[in-house]
Amino acid sequence: MRRLGFGLAYALVGYIGGALLGYLLVQMLSSNVHDRDLEAAMTAAFVVGPIVAVIAGIVGAVRAGRS
Repeated sequence: MRRLGFGLAYALVGYIGGALLGYLLVQMLSSNVHDRDLEAAMTAAFVVGPIVAVIAGIVGAVRAGRS
């Protein structure tokens, strides 16, 4: 149960951090001039955020097992 709790906590923090990072990266690097804000929001919410959340959740679960 402790592993699940830590995994979910890390995943939540990872999603928020990954979404913010993804949004900023798309804003800085995208050559799209018509809907850059929409592209950044969708990429952050549906690509970068979930990827980082999964990775962070696994890391959290592993770290909780070692303690």
